[in-house]
Order: sequence, then structure tokens, then C-alpha cells
Amino acid sequence: MTEQAEPALRAALIETGAQFYARGWSYATSSNYSVRLNRDPLRLLITASGRDKGRLTPGDFVVVDENGRAVDEAHPKPSAETLLHVVAAQREEIGAVLHTHSVWSTLLSERFAKSGAMTLAGYEMQKGLAGVASHEEKIRLEIFANTQDIPALAETVAARLTEPSQPLRHGYLIRGHGLYTWGRDLAEARRHVEALEFLFEVVGRQL
Repeated sequence: MTEQAEPALRAALIETGAQFYARGWSYATSSNYSVRLNRDPLRLLITASGRDKGRLTPGDFVVVDENGRAVDEAHPKPSAETLLHVVAAQREEIGAVLHTHSVWSTLLSERFAKSGAMTLAGYEMQKGLAGVASHEEKIRLEIFANTQDIPALAETVAARLTEPSQPLRHGYLIRGHGLYTWGRDLAEARRHVEALEFLFEVVGRQL
């Protein structure tokens, strides 16, 4: 990304916040969104801590480095969960990360917590996820325990992203908390939120 693209990305994230708020996926100051500006050195544009996602402004963002620290002291404080975005954005194929706090993702993260994962299968909407060509494919979303120790959770997520046999593919849930998903760019990440939130509501209503 170039520096000239940053204002457009801020505008796109503002629009994302307004739409997610309207859909009930990002109420109050919950959620956080990021896009990668540069890979080497890593630079992420991420929502600042404590901002209302339905009313974001261009000043409600901060640029952070590979340690999740603001690159400019004049920037606002980054989200407390910035490291979860950083470990994902370090993957070459991930250019944007979106975290939502919907009712359905929260309920289902509790419902399937004991099994450690939620599996989706048989739904046409699954094909809204990158690389999924059939409704018959099984989509596994791992569920992590909620914690205030974000560095420890980030280490766990980083290891699972690179785990050879069954790496995290489209996202994951945090119990009683919400969804993390991503994409090669913001448009794909937004599509993943929309597809997964649709699927969450379908499964939740069936249950």
C-alpha cells in the first residue's frame, strides 16, 4: 500500500464500521478492524481503543508496527487486541483482519465451547468463503477461551495459523466474545464476515 492509499483505507474502514453497527455486529465500542499498509516492515492501520464503530472518524485510527505499538506518539492508543491482528497480518496472504461481536457468534461460541470448535457444513453460503467451492465442504472454526492475556492468546493463534495439519483457515471464535476473520484485502474480509454471520444466524435459529 502507498501512503496515498491510507486516507481511502480509513474511509473504507469507517464505512465498514457503520455497516457492521447497522447489522448488529459491532455495537458500542466493541470490535476492531485493521488493514495492512506495508509488510516489511509491518505496518497496520487499526481502529484505536474505545471508539464507537458506528461513528468512526479519520482520527479514530492508529498505525502500529510488528509489536503492535503506535509508530507515532501523536496517534491514539491502539486496540487492546492489536496483537491478534498483527500475528494474522504477518501472513503474506492476509491483508485485512475484522473482529466483530455479534449476538449469534457470542451465543454459538458458548454453545460449542466444550468441543473446542464449531463446524459448518451443507450451506450454500459457505461458498462466500475464499477457496470453498462446495456446500459439502466442512468449515471448522476453532474456539479459544476468552482471556485478558492478549499476548498469550496471540502466541497461540500464531502457532495455529502455521500448524501444518489443520491451520486456521477462515477465522476463529473467542468464547463469549466474538469472531475474528480475515481476507487478502478488506473487501474479502468483509465478505467473510457477512457469510459467517449469515451462517451463525442460520445455525443459531435451528438450535
